[in-house]
Amino acid sequence: MPNQSTGTEAVLDLPGLQALVDALAATHTVIGPQVSDGAIVLGPLARVDQLPVGMGDDQDAGSYRLRERTDRAVFGYAASAVPAKRWVFPPREPMSRTHDDGTTVSVEPVLARPQRPVALFGVRSCDLAALAVHDRALLARPVPDPWYAQRRAGLFIVVAACTTPARSCFCVSMGTGPAPGAGFDLSLTELVEGEHRFLVTSGSPAGEQLLARLPTRAADTVDRSAADAALRQAAESMTRAMPTDGLAALLLGQPEHPAWAEVAQRCLACGNCTLACPTCFCTSIVETAELGSPVSERARVWDSCFTADFSHMHGGSVRTGISARYRQWMTHKLGAWVEQFGVSGCVGCGRCITWCPVGIDITEQARALARPAGQEPRERKP
Repeated sequence: MPNQSTGTEAVLDLPGLQALVDALAATHTVIGPQVSDGAIVLGPLARVDQLPVGMGDDQDAGSYRLRERTDRAVFGYAASAVPAKRWVFPPREPMSRTHDDGTTVSVEPVLARPQRPVALFGVRSCDLAALAVHDRALLARPVPDPWYAQRRAGLFIVVAACTTPARSCFCVSMGTGPAPGAGFDLSLTELVEGEHRFLVTSGSPAGEQLLARLPTRAADTVDRSAADAALRQAAESMTRAMPTDGLAALLLGQPEHPAWAEVAQRCLACGNCTLACPTCFCTSIVETAELGSPVSERARVWDSCFTADFSHMHGGSVRTGISARYRQWMTHKLGAWVEQFGVSGCVGCGRCITWCPVGIDITEQARALARPAGQEPRERKP
């Protein structure tokens, strides 16, 4: 599955990778992958030695663990535990502050502009696709979300093509990877066989300008062939797939299918899947005030359609049972989302599978809805 970009291609070595980080840090706050608390997460990045060099991960349903690789790959892992969305759509976003001095009450809107624009470094193609989904849902509407728009402005994206997907990944079936599509500034494909190097491709004028300032050499047919082979092998190694043909109609047309009740017997309604998801954007509004302080703050915070209070209206919750909440999440993400935004709300990153405490597999749930009631699922090939 070769990279479809037609931008300028060049080759970076490891010192050149540090030059890239330094160039970004001159104008942006760089956020990149690193090991923390037993997982690969995204956080502030200044040096290449902070990256998860020589580390891989094993991810499957309800399972995540790091492992040491036999090489010095920098991007030799699958999707990070933390999605990239939190840097453009943070878990808590102040919206307004109210000041009551006992005589007058004033309300001040809050539109927190980051001191510096953010550069996302080494994010995966699934996160890139998820940002495009957010752009559709939060920007491409009659009234764009001002908080998202503020953080999205100036965002520089360096995407790292995924050459070592996990067992929980299924981006190929969603058309979102492992090679990145449009929307990046620079794309890196790591090659560890022979000379350890990175095939760099520009995807925007800003990426083109930055690439011209880096210590690179021209890419040749050997580099391009090696990158295409690595991505093709990654695509062929994926064992999970989402059955996308007719899926929206299948989901929306079977609200009483026994599969909803069956999954509810295992689902804990913990909301882990929605918090780990790179596209979920459900929020609630909270008001906070310190005792004795004349100032209170209104903020929006991440929420989940799996919580009982999320669908609370006058008289109580609309979706009182777990089966109804799971059905809402899955049918909206894979069905109604397409009608609303013209794109699926799933990018195949597999995080919801990995971080589900009981290992519920969204691809298997989709297949269950296509089976007649009572028919046992086929065993998934390893």
